[in-house]
Amino acid sequence: MPASTMDEPVPVTHSIDSLYPDANIPTQKERWQNLVTHFEEKYGKKPAFVARSPGRVNLIGEHIDYSLYEVLPMAIAADVLIAVAVSDEDDSKDTDAVIPILNTNPHKHRGSECTVPAKGLADIDATQHEWTNYFKAGFNGAVDLLRKEDPNFSPCNMEILVDGNVPAGGGLSSSAAFVCASALAVLRANGKEHVKKTELVELAIVSERAVGVNSGGMDQSASVFSVKGDALSVSFSPTLHAEAIPFPKTEPPITFMIAQSFVTSDKHVTAPRCYNLRVVECTLAAEMMARLLGLELRDDSGPLGRSLRGFQHAYFSETNPNTNRPTLVGDPKTPYGEQLRIMLSTVSDLLKKKGGHTRDEIAGTLSMSVSALEEKYMTKFPVDATHFMLESRARHVFSEALRVIAFKQLLQDPASTSDPNLLPRLGALMNETQDSCRDIYNCSCSEIDQLCKIARDAGAYGSRLTGAGWGGCTVHLVPKDKVDGVRNAWIENYYRGREPDITKEKLEEAVIVSEPGQGSVV
Repeated sequence: MPASTMDEPVPVTHSIDSLYPDANIPTQKERWQNLVTHFEEKYGKKPAFVARSPGRVNLIGEHIDYSLYEVLPMAIAADVLIAVAVSDEDDSKDTDAVIPILNTNPHKHRGSECTVPAKGLADIDATQHEWTNYFKAGFNGAVDLLRKEDPNFSPCNMEILVDGNVPAGGGLSSSAAFVCASALAVLRANGKEHVKKTELVELAIVSERAVGVNSGGMDQSASVFSVKGDALSVSFSPTLHAEAIPFPKTEPPITFMIAQSFVTSDKHVTAPRCYNLRVVECTLAAEMMARLLGLELRDDSGPLGRSLRGFQHAYFSETNPNTNRPTLVGDPKTPYGEQLRIMLSTVSDLLKKKGGHTRDEIAGTLSMSVSALEEKYMTKFPVDATHFMLESRARHVFSEALRVIAFKQLLQDPASTSDPNLLPRLGALMNETQDSCRDIYNCSCSEIDQLCKIARDAGAYGSRLTGAGWGGCTVHLVPKDKVDGVRNAWIENYYRGREPDITKEKLEEAVIVSEPGQGSVV
């Protein structure tokens, strides 16, 4: 994807045929028709349009986007659909906006009505895990953007019906898909017919943080920028950039399978001891190493304003940005891959400490009180920890960044189509990621480990968790002729073992043979 296409508007389509794999089209047409029918039943009219954003699976680059390192996801067919009509009721600039938010599955997701002050925003209580918070988050991000364009902007009344089939807590970014679709729906309903992809991604990244998670940006980028049939390379430094990476034609073809563990790991619920804690640990690792080396970090787009990528940049900068004097640390001409290897050595030298660092120790190194440390790094997104594993978290990030480079180079190498070892080499990198997530970043679980072992024993080249971890989904690189064997091995050795009476419908939901999908559309 050339950089210029990032600023193209989100496409508008009048047919869903281009959005899904051919085999899924009949089912999806029925689903879209049901959405329209339910909308008419609820509101007595047809929707004006439907906003759609997909989930994603991350092929490689786990837990490094919020440290501003490159990742390689792809969109999947599962998505969030939001049917929208603009209400005929009075929506003058001085009138509060009234927005009923309903779901096609009201027994699981109870609807509610949101009233928004003409010059205000939707109220979000991040302490309550309420599904409508994700719509409100996207709504607020969209309204903020519209007010930058017109300070007198007031949102219109809307009628909303949501349908989603991205498994919640499954590691496939259901929340990002929901926030992206919500923001797109609100922008379109309020007259912004040409929504730039970059604008949508940037506002969605910030918006999802309103529901209490330090999101990095990969999920939103994959949901919006993805091109059907390709992987997506997403980088965040110095600015957000995305490009499509075609898969080489191989024999056997490159095939990815996604398997659910059915261990729900909702990062918005477990964030204080899992996801948000990792964000804080990576940020503090950068701050600690910079202080120990006398480097000054610039503010950046990391969730807490500083990142490991920012530390790497400072280490290899010619001058200190605050003193304008030479840093005398790293040679700026060092190749990027070698820089990452030096970072790994630096982490080991500066941060290795058995049992991790306490708040007192970190505060002492950063020359601040514990209360000031907590206020700066642990208030916006609270964490639950007494010891912070800075060395292992940073070690995972730098080693995973190297694996992303290697994976991308293999995909882009013109000789790949004739390389008989391409798939095993890609798979080996995925296996290394899983080992690091399990042993160094500590974000796997026994069920994920079991799914990966079963798949590898049945012929998968590579198997790893995808998403936040601690449950959710796994992604596997599988030779096409081994797909049925891997699926059957999971059914017999994992799913039936957990649930002997598991239904055919649940088994169909459990395993997906994935094709790279299309990003957001209206």
